[in-house]
Amino acid sequence: MTENLEKFLNRVSESAAQSTLVKMTLSKPAQKHDELRNIYVKPVLIKEKRLFNFTYHYERRDEVKNYDVEQMLDVLKGMIPDRFLNAVLFTVSDDVTLLISSKGKATIQIKKVQECREQSLEHDKQKVRLINPANPWWCQLGLTTREGKITADMQHKFKQIYKYAEIVESLVKPMKFDGTVHIADMGAGKGYLTFALYELLTQRLHLDVDIKGVEIRPDLVLKINEIIKSSGLKGLEFVKSSIEAFQPEKLDVLIALHACDTATDDAIAKGIRAGAELIVCAPCCHKQIRQEMERSGKVDAITRYGIFMERQAVMITDTIRALMMEYYGYKTQVMEFIEMEHTPKNVLLVGRKTDKTPDRLMISKAIGDLKRQYGIQKHYLETIL
Repeated sequence: MTENLEKFLNRVSESAAQSTLVKMTLSKPAQKHDELRNIYVKPVLIKEKRLFNFTYHYERRDEVKNYDVEQMLDVLKGMIPDRFLNAVLFTVSDDVTLLISSKGKATIQIKKVQECREQSLEHDKQKVRLINPANPWWCQLGLTTREGKITADMQHKFKQIYKYAEIVESLVKPMKFDGTVHIADMGAGKGYLTFALYELLTQRLHLDVDIKGVEIRPDLVLKINEIIKSSGLKGLEFVKSSIEAFQPEKLDVLIALHACDTATDDAIAKGIRAGAELIVCAPCCHKQIRQEMERSGKVDAITRYGIFMERQAVMITDTIRALMMEYYGYKTQVMEFIEMEHTPKNVLLVGRKTDKTPDRLMISKAIGDLKRQYGIQKHYLETIL
């Protein structure tokens, strides 16, 4: 080992010991055809242990490994000069550059830096999560272990919950609310998405909320309220009621995810009547319109096939729902809730309240044309509104 190479490694060891190592790079492969092009090193803190994260950049892939100080120095000794001819150590006060010529001569350059540098111990893969599985209610709801790890059989469910949180954040973030945000989650079921909504709005968006989870099954209401109480969550409550019977005093946001058949229409009607600023629905089944289509006897090249009849009924049902919301002054959007591989119930229907006067004549005509084409007498949402 040459004197300058030894000096460089000593500087690396000292900066690691003194916690002044900011980053390090190895470049200029000794062999031109080496697939390993360079290495990037940075300190990280993993499970309260200070390690050094090596990112190996190959021609077509990257590999990441973590080492302690001794392992890091051993790796560097194996890489310089056999694999790399240049190495740069960046500390909080200096840039230390090691250059090795083609003849094996090592030179070292040390340059004081003017800017103020700080050492970051954040792992590159660290994410700011919208939903934190370490929160105690997720364990009580059966999604995670006591250590906050998502259980194997709930991975798909957590992905669906997380996707839901991403969408809701994008919808709620631009909105302006005056004081407490009043929210009803219709047909809240086991509460997964209700708790995700609460966590997102209170812990990430820092909103003051009053969330009611509306659920008709008394055993679920009792269980979820016990979890809410034990977790000390303020502004969240489950109430025993059908969607049709629930009467909110005030409503800013209405959520109805997978409310079966016309229960989705009951929820939309509640939101419209209450003047909710935002209505978010993930419709479930669509029996009412399919039965109307079948009774009419009208078929075309698509609906003559049973599976396509079902899909057409779904599209017609949700199209009329979107048009009805537009009729009552909402700007509507239909989007994918989650990938089809996770659930076939993957449509999200969104309505935002606007001040724009709707063209009700045009909307009524569009609804009427659809109904005549498929022999539909009445859409349930029309009836209740």
